Amino acid sequence: MIFDAIIIGTGAGGGTMAHQLAHAGWNLLIIERGDFLPREKENWDAASVFQKGQYNCGETWIDQKGKPFEPGTHYFVGGNTKFYGAALLRLREKDFGEIEHYGGLSPAWPLKYQDFQPYYQKAEELFEVHGQRGEDPLEPPEKNPYPYPAVSHEPNIASIADKLKKEGLNPFHLPLGVRLNEKHKENSLCIRCDTCDGFPCLADAKSDAHHICINPILNLPNVKLLTKTKALKLIEKNGQITEVQTDQGNFQAKTFIVSCGAINSAALLLRSNVANSSDQVGRHYMCHNNSAIVALSKDKNPVIFQKTIGVNDFYFGADDSKYPLGHIQLLGKVKAGMLGADAPFFTPKFVLDWMADHAMGWWITSEDLPDPNNRVLIKDDQIHLHHYPTNMEAHERLLKKLKHILSVSGHRIHFPNSAYLAKQIPIAGVAHQVGTARFGHDPKTSVLDIHCRSHDINNLYVVDGSFFPSAGAVNPALTIIANALRVSDHLCQK
Repeated sequence: MIFDAIIIGTGAGGGTMAHQLAHAGWNLLIIERGDFLPREKENWDAASVFQKGQYNCGETWIDQKGKPFEPGTHYFVGGNTKFYGAALLRLREKDFGEIEHYGGLSPAWPLKYQDFQPYYQKAEELFEVHGQRGEDPLEPPEKNPYPYPAVSHEPNIASIADKLKKEGLNPFHLPLGVRLNEKHKENSLCIRCDTCDGFPCLADAKSDAHHICINPILNLPNVKLLTKTKALKLIEKNGQITEVQTDQGNFQAKTFIVSCGAINSAALLLRSNVANSSDQVGRHYMCHNNSAIVALSKDKNPVIFQKTIGVNDFYFGADDSKYPLGHIQLLGKVKAGMLGADAPFFTPKFVLDWMADHAMGWWITSEDLPDPNNRVLIKDDQIHLHHYPTNMEAHERLLKKLKHILSVSGHRIHFPNSAYLAKQIPIAGVAHQVGTARFGHDPKTSVLDIHCRSHDINNLYVVDGSFFPSAGAVNPALTIIANALRVSDHLCQK
């Protein structure tokens, strides 16, 4: 059987592509290397998720120094959206142009914000994003409101927001993809629990690609999903991809859509020796400069659903900084099991419990700049990931800004915590992976055209974070989803 399209991967990009093409009547084969994530008590157990790594991929990759590490990535239906924090923000309008940073230049995109704007709106609708327009002074132009009202602040969080406003900052309700109905709680899947950020959702209330995109199409007669099936190689013949070789057999299609995540998509292309006349496949890997900071207070933290504040006042600079610094947001509830992932083995449990009860987690993101030497390589069929940090001065300056925020909010003690990323930071923290098959007009300097189709092979598309020419400084998920909607429109019109 020859399918209209084979989609490899079911995360933010692949899941969205599958949802759109399935409803457009395409005969689809969806290939996912993982299985459905089991619903079990351990979904919400911090020790199981963070310390034991129960849901980690279990693979070993090699860094630029030749050292092995376990990447913080997950292979399940829904991809990494099963574990993401569901903060769904648009890139700023200026992010699509060339920007000078402390570490160098962030290149312009071949398209502008206006090309993505209608698809951002559709992405927010599809993934049920809750937010409030007009609070973030740097938000890009949009005349339509968010499809759902902002997730409300709990009293302690509202108090922090008020304190930040008195400091002249503009805290805003963080746009979140959660299936929440605060007005009619009896109809709400989301229960505003304390195990959302970094956990899979036991209540199926997170707007992940599994529940938003894949589940609704599984009963359609034109859709076939293969789980526990790993794509090994794309087979090229006469300038076309004719089939994909998997560990469960070979499959044919007219169009192939690779959506394995920026690292694994590059790895598949490299293993297949296709779409790389530019020698750019795997290069320009970016993952953001991220830090998770745990702040302690003498007062107990009663907040349950904590991740509702964002701050972008320093996104493009500050009074004492002519260059961009980045984005700040609250993290989900800090658990003792998260702190235990970093603590010495002899740390008493009551100490970790006390710290967690008095803790509040913050997340800062600065832009990681594209560098051709930051790249994915395949050696002896194993992924090698080379990454040398860029633009760290901006990140250090942003951390100083956060420390001021912590003093204003009443948190005097703070220390970095890696549990939200992975135990080995920064190389293993690949949640924001982008850039390994950048799109552009010039086949000599880019892998994909503006429709995310290979310059070399006209029936091959890459639709995940790979296409980013630059990373911006907000979570990439919404841009990946919006781009998938844009590419699916192009394919349907074609």
